[in-house]
This record gives sequence, C-alpha cells and structure tokens, in this order.
Amino acid sequence: MSILTKYILEKYLLHFIIVLISLQLFFVGMDFLQNSKDLPSSANLQLLYLMYNSFFTLTLTLPLSLVFGWILTLVIFVRNNELVAFTSLGAKRSDIYSPVVLISLILLLVLISIQMTPMAYSYEQKKKILEGSYFSNTKTDIFLKYDDKFVYFKKLYPLQKQAEDIHIYKVEDKDIVETIIAKKAYFQNDKWYVVDAKIVKKPKELNFETSKLEVRYEKFLNTLEGFKPKILDNVYESKSNFSIIDAVNALLLLSKQDVNTDKIRAAIYYETVIPFFILPLIMLIFVFTSYNRRFFNIGSFTSFSIFGTLVIWGLFFMLHKFSNSGVIKPEFSLLIPMAIWFLGSYFIYRKKNRV
Repeated sequence: MSILTKYILEKYLLHFIIVLISLQLFFVGMDFLQNSKDLPSSANLQLLYLMYNSFFTLTLTLPLSLVFGWILTLVIFVRNNELVAFTSLGAKRSDIYSPVVLISLILLLVLISIQMTPMAYSYEQKKKILEGSYFSNTKTDIFLKYDDKFVYFKKLYPLQKQAEDIHIYKVEDKDIVETIIAKKAYFQNDKWYVVDAKIVKKPKELNFETSKLEVRYEKFLNTLEGFKPKILDNVYESKSNFSIIDAVNALLLLSKQDVNTDKIRAAIYYETVIPFFILPLIMLIFVFTSYNRRFFNIGSFTSFSIFGTLVIWGLFFMLHKFSNSGVIKPEFSLLIPMAIWFLGSYFIYRKKNRV
C-alpha cells in the first residue's frame, strides 16, 4: 500500500466514522425521544431497544455515511489544495478514488454479513419491546400450503418452535383425502412432530353402503419436512423482515409450492444488491470535483452531492416498497434499475473523463 493510499484512507475513514456516529446518534436519539413514553420502565429493555434500533438504522446510515464521508473528504482536499498536490506527484484519478471504493465495498460486505445474522430482525425486536410483547412471540390463525397439503395452525410460537391446534389437509385432485388433527406439534431435526395425532382418511370411492371414514391415532407423527417456524412466521407476517439466510431458505422452499415469492426476492435483492448503489456515486462525485478551488463552488458542490445521493437512495427505497407490496416484480423494480444505474454512471464517468 502506497503512502498516498494510506493517507487518503486515513482521512476518509476518519470522516466516515464522524458522519456515521452523527447519523446514528441523530436517528436513534430522535426515535428514542419520540417513543420514550411508550417504552417499558425496565432499563434492560430500554438498552435492548437502543441496541436493536442502532442495528436497524445501520442499514440506512452506513451506505449514506460512506458517500457523505467521501464528500466531506473531497471538500477538505480541495480547500487545502491536496488534490493538486496528488496529481503533481503523478497520481491518476483512479489512484485517488479506488482505495475509497475498495474500503466501501468491504464495509458493505460486512453490512450484508450482519444481515445474515439474527440482527436482521432488529426492527421486529424493537417493535416488540415498544408494544410490550418482547417476551411473547405468538402468531394465530395461520393457513398455508405446503406440497400437497394445506396446513392450519391456531397458534404458532416461532421462538419455541411449537404450534397448537394443528389441522393438516392432504389434497389430491382438488379433493381432501386425509386430515391430521392434533393439539400440539413441535419442530425438531428439520421436521414437524405432531403429538397424539388423529388421522382421518376418506375412501377413494364413495358408496353409501360400503364407504366409511378410516380413523386411526398416532402417538408421534413427523411431517412438513423443512418448513421452519421462522419461515412460517415471516411469510405469514406481511411486514416482517428477513435475514438473508432465512430469505434464501424460504425462496427455495416456497418456489416449489407455486407460492408467490415476490416479497422474498425483493428482500434478497434489497439486502444484497441495492447497497452497492453507492459505488458509482463515489466515482461520479469525484469526477465532478474540480482540483482548483478558485473555480470550484464548494457550497453548491456539497449541496448537490448530498441532494443527489438522497434522491438516488430514495428512488431505490421507493422501488423496494413497490416490489415488496407486489405492485412491480422485484426483477423489474430493483435489478434492472440497478443495472441501468451502473451502466449510466459508467458512461457519464467515461464522458466526463474525456473532457
């Protein structure tokens, strides 16, 4: 690593950390002040609320801080005539911004890795603390399709991996041929184990004189292999977030069930692809920076750069909401605009570089 690269990274990381801490304190502090009256009196729960809220806002503040930190760094470089000094030493444009792009890429990958952990459910957890339901996690009246079965859970406890009042209907040719009824079931070894199950089987051929229902009882019965409680919870909860691992598992599982997976695909794209929208921004902001402070309006540059960053982020956020609500397919609302943004930024960069 060259001395120039070390110097640029030191300045950039310092400004990035300052901006990140400032944004985190602002968002987390404002949220805490707004909801302090509704929070429980327990200091432990309040600290947990702050922790979960900090991780939740990090998904917003970290990408923005990467860009804002770069804007601040460039402004200081221009004011101190450091960009002129860099070029006089033989540094190319790419030598100046490529270290920033690389470190931003690494930090975004760290953010994505956090989204693979239980911290991806930070918003859900902080909401439970606010509603006073942190220690209880129950979903009721869940009805879903799985393979050739329709499953009804009166109560689902995702954290405990248990369910109560279960009805499982096996369907063949649009006809119910078997029903499993039980009071309790629990998830273990990637299967649901139904306890004290009552199995009612309907005869294939109905005859008034000879046909009869076949009823039998099973102490333990395993079924619904691979249908994880957290996947059940998130698919059922329309506003719930997904961790990347749970989202991929849900996508692989539900794609086989002819179930609409738009919401799941939108979550995967938004968490793994959209954060990289800042990389073209870093290069574009740099190429529109003047090396000479005499002919450079720092106020206009800063305002336009921050405004442009917020507009681009807002557009992708809006498109994510559209895809999450099912208005537009996530491939059309997220992946294609992202590809257009990268290609457009590349052509603008090449054109500006020739001037």
